[in-house]
Amino acid sequence: MALDQLKAFLIKMQDDEGLKSTVLSASTADDVAKIAAKLGYEFSGDELLRQSGKKVGRVTVSKQETPGEYN
Repeated sequence: MALDQLKAFLIKMQDDEGLKSTVLSASTADDVAKIAAKLGYEFSGDELLRQSGKKVGRVTVSKQETPGEYN
């Protein structure tokens, strides 16, 4: 069920520039899941990460590697 919700969200995102911009500015997969939840889609950040490298419609899910902070 969550995979269907994730795919539906990604399809919606491909045609909504405002939503796409919001998602691209999110820091984590959990943040993306929270954005989706506000719109009625239910999936976790972990489920989103498991789709990394896969294409849904015109959207390709990709995990962003963010280096840690070093002091």
